[in-house]
Amino acid sequence: MGIIEIEGMEFYAYHGHFAEEQIVGNRFIVYLTLVTNCEKAAKSDDLNDALNYQTIYLAVKEEMQIKSRLLENVAGRILDRLYSGFNGIEKAKVKISKLNPPMGGQIERVSVTLER
Repeated sequence: MGIIEIEGMEFYAYHGHFAEEQIVGNRFIVYLTLVTNCEKAAKSDDLNDALNYQTIYLAVKEEMQIKSRLLENVAGRILDRLYSGFNGIEKAKVKISKLNPPMGGQIERVSVTLER
């Protein structure tokens, strides 16, 4: 097995419980960890034998563009999309961080991590 990590994907999106968050938006950082069999790709040096990082990034980007009230919902949708759209994923973990969340104080970020 191999581990593929796509780290620090940054998006401006409109997720949040408060109406203002869905209008003004915020910055989000997404980290993705995928466990898959990399043996064939390691030998062949052929993208057709591997998970395509760019295609995975584009799937994450599309899900981030869909408004949600909860980060848990966004993370769950990303995992659903990955498992339905890409063969060979044995395990996946997604972490979504909202920067400077409007919680009434100075907070750098809040994060949700889901794993399947």
